[in-house]
Amino acid sequence: MLRVSCFYRSLLFSSAIIIIENAACHAAFASPSADITQSSEKRSLSASGGKSAVVNLDWNKPLDRSNTVEQIVAQGRHSRSVQSMKQAQIQRILPGINPVKALSILPGVVYTNADPWGNNERNSSLYIHGFNQNQLGFTLDGIPLGDQSYNDYNGLSPQRAVISENVASSSVSTGAGALGTASTSNLGGTLEFFSSDPKHKAGGQLDQTFGSWSTFRTFARIDTGDLGHGNSAYISWARQDARAWDLGSHQGGNQVNMKFVHKSDNDKITWFFNWSNKDEPNEDGIFLPNGQGLYVRPSIYPDINYAKNYYNSASYRDDGLNYRGYYSVAQRQDFLSYLKWHHDFNQFLSWDTSLYYHHELGETAVSIPIDVSGLGAIFSTYFPGQNMTQVFGGSGLATRTTEYWDNRGGITSTLHYRIGAHHIEIGGWYERNEDTQARRWYAFSFNNPTSPYARQQDPLIHHFTNKFDTNTWVVHLQDTWAVTRNFTLNAGFKSELVYTNGTLPVAARSGSLIPAGAITVPGGAVATAKPFLPAFGALWSMTKNEQLFANIQENMRSYSQGGYGNATPWGATSQAAFENFARHGKPEMSWTYELGLRSHHHVKLGPLTDVQGQIEYYHVRFSNRLLAVATTPQYAAIVGSATTLANVGSVNTDGMDFSFTLQFGSHFSFYNALSYNHSVYNNNYSNGSSVVQTSGKKVVGIPDWTEKFVASTYWGNASAQFIGETMGKRFTTYTNDLKASPYVLFSMNASYTIYGIPHLPSLKVQGNITNLTNTKAWSTLTPTYTSGNYSAFPVAPRMFFLTLSAKW
Repeated sequence: MLRVSCFYRSLLFSSAIIIIENAACHAAFASPSADITQSSEKRSLSASGGKSAVVNLDWNKPLDRSNTVEQIVAQGRHSRSVQSMKQAQIQRILPGINPVKALSILPGVVYTNADPWGNNERNSSLYIHGFNQNQLGFTLDGIPLGDQSYNDYNGLSPQRAVISENVASSSVSTGAGALGTASTSNLGGTLEFFSSDPKHKAGGQLDQTFGSWSTFRTFARIDTGDLGHGNSAYISWARQDARAWDLGSHQGGNQVNMKFVHKSDNDKITWFFNWSNKDEPNEDGIFLPNGQGLYVRPSIYPDINYAKNYYNSASYRDDGLNYRGYYSVAQRQDFLSYLKWHHDFNQFLSWDTSLYYHHELGETAVSIPIDVSGLGAIFSTYFPGQNMTQVFGGSGLATRTTEYWDNRGGITSTLHYRIGAHHIEIGGWYERNEDTQARRWYAFSFNNPTSPYARQQDPLIHHFTNKFDTNTWVVHLQDTWAVTRNFTLNAGFKSELVYTNGTLPVAARSGSLIPAGAITVPGGAVATAKPFLPAFGALWSMTKNEQLFANIQENMRSYSQGGYGNATPWGATSQAAFENFARHGKPEMSWTYELGLRSHHHVKLGPLTDVQGQIEYYHVRFSNRLLAVATTPQYAAIVGSATTLANVGSVNTDGMDFSFTLQFGSHFSFYNALSYNHSVYNNNYSNGSSVVQTSGKKVVGIPDWTEKFVASTYWGNASAQFIGETMGKRFTTYTNDLKASPYVLFSMNASYTIYGIPHLPSLKVQGNITNLTNTKAWSTLTPTYTSGNYSAFPVAPRMFFLTLSAKW
């Protein structure tokens, strides 16, 4: 059963919606005063007998802890909209799924990707309330994961940070996020992921998934159980190998998680380690409308004979921007670890501190023809008067890489103090990040071709290298005041300072960039600072069944890091332009306003036994929108093009999220989420030669309407779900002259669990079908043009998967 869960009164009060499975609220909400005298314990919402129970909520009724069989914890801590999903539902959508993609069924979340798991980072996009993924905050167990840029510089994606099956829960704050969130990019919300703790009983789990396109995914986990003295641990491993549905390459890799927990009366110490080594060959987007009639644009690898014929013919030149490359791949190896300590000094004072470290070695490689990509003129700067085809291996191809070395570490620390009707929270976060990005070019020979699964060796051209040293300081202070038994206020602020020094260890040669006069700037230091970013919230329990919440918050996004061709200060066309921006540039800012109502009623209307829901209105003022304005009309995705970072004004967003769950006895439920978003640009801007008419136009890539539903049924050991997601029309250019049509996707899953097998307590068999109707549509959009063109990735076709999961 998928449903919107109960809400509970916590000290920091909540507007949470949580999607849970096969359980319901068996209790109501404790009073604020009761919570104030508690320690950091979280209230539990329990279900009895493994069936779905429903209640008539009373916000002030004490919590009933009787008849507890299965616990679902609703972590509603903020005076804003927070939606959450538990581990079982994440894996029910598709075993091994990217937990971000699983959240796409929640209201206000618009996630697209061209593979069924959502693992490929190049063709993924995420929007929440008018903001894209680079303007959101991401954390794992409170550890910062950065802004999710494809060209990594300050973090890693959630699916690389933790194995999907080890995600205990995921939540989305669709406002501006909590003050204590370790992020400097959360203009429009926060996505939080929580890894599961070791189990108290020793045992293991082994999952095996088979499916379409040679899918073979293995997950194994061993739990030590309680080792005595409050110690427990687990180690787990996952391996995925699946052929990409629209090209010949295989996607996947290996991942290892380890976790150790020590608990005593007043302390909890947690150590977590993640190693991830993944290769994700990429499909290329279709350029439209020139590519009308095409649905896929696959790389040619590994068919070297076809590549020889294709590149030695005129056909690939006739394909224009939709020519086929030999391969494109994102190779990422990550090491992430943290040590966390929670300590209760007494029932009123507690302290949480985390130390973390992340190391990444990454390489994005693409092998493409020299002449179509416009590389000959650039290469001749390094090899004047020579035949570029011969210099680069005789094939007519070259391989371009962007190589990453990222080392970052930091500390987060928060003190919680409860005094009378107040809960005071003060905390800080410091991070040191050293990031290097290098652009290099390699030879490609048909006689000894490279592959997307190996790192490139012996570059012919070291084009340029940027190095960034960043120090981040964030502090926050918040007071939550339980004014009465039914009314709570909170107020606080945070201060941010992000100081980045960008240098240029290797500069591009004169004439090797587009346009010919462009340079890679030496760079320098840029500070992003805001000493006072306020937040205010309120929660009113109007009746025992309804709550009204409101939240107002200001936020800032620090500047991204990257050199030539990127939307950053260091991507400027000259050192003078960089220094001018460093002195006078303004970071992106947002004011977010939320007002919502939630309700929960037990009813007796024939088969309908329970109704729960939430409706929320939001308004966002997004100012100082930064845009990389190209200095040349030439399309130069491979070569890159010098850009000017311009403040192009503001965006206004108004929207509504409405979600509800209808419960029909203990066997059926129906969840539905309807969202409306109206985001418009407020200003025109100049591209240097003309004025681009964007004022009053809709923000690109964001649908006005989305609708999602999940119909669930449970009968003993069997369960099934039918899921639908509707995507409204999306404009694909800044002037709104082109758009992508709306579409609907359906999927389904069904499972049966067998108990009592000798030496095997349970065996679960689950089947999944994605894109049930085999719908063809445009999934992720790349709207980089002002008018006339855009790039899009296709929706993955219908696929079938079977998973066997044994637990002991």
